[in-house]
Amino acid sequence: MKNQTHALSREVLVATAIQPVVRELRLIDIADYIAFIRMEHFGNVADLVDSAAELYFMPGALRLGLGGEAHVSWTGAPRIVLDLELRPEGAVVYFQLSMTANNASVEVHYVSFEKPDLEPEKNTEYLAAAIQHAMIRGAEPRAEAA
Repeated sequence: MKNQTHALSREVLVATAIQPVVRELRLIDIADYIAFIRMEHFGNVADLVDSAAELYFMPGALRLGLGGEAHVSWTGAPRIVLDLELRPEGAVVYFQLSMTANNASVEVHYVSFEKPDLEPEKNTEYLAAAIQHAMIRGAEPRAEAA
C-alpha cells in the first residue's frame, strides 16, 4: 500500500496528543495487559484506556477499538498493541498504539471525516483543531521521576 503524504503528519498529530495517556497506560503492570488480552477480557482493557484518557481528553474522545495483542516470547521484549479510536468532533481516527519497555509508536490505519474537504491538507488542519478541542484544558502531564 502506498503511503499518502498527509498520513505521516496525521500520525504525528495523534502521537503527540496521546503522549500523556501513554505515560498513564505504562503505569499499569504489563502482566495485567497480557492476562486481559490473552483471556479476551477487552472490557477490562477498555476500562484501563478510559481511566488513562479521562485525565487528558473529553469523555469518549479516546477509547479502545476492536481489541489488542500481547506479543510475548522467551527471547524478546514484550510488546503490547492496542487498537484505539480517537473521536474528536467531526472525525474518527482508527489507529494502533504499540508499547514496549522503552518505546511507543502510533500507526494510523484510517481517518474518517464527517465533512471531508477535497484537499487533504485542510482535512489535516481540521483534525489538528478538533483534537485540540477534544483535549481537556489545563490538564498537565504527570512529572517524570528524575
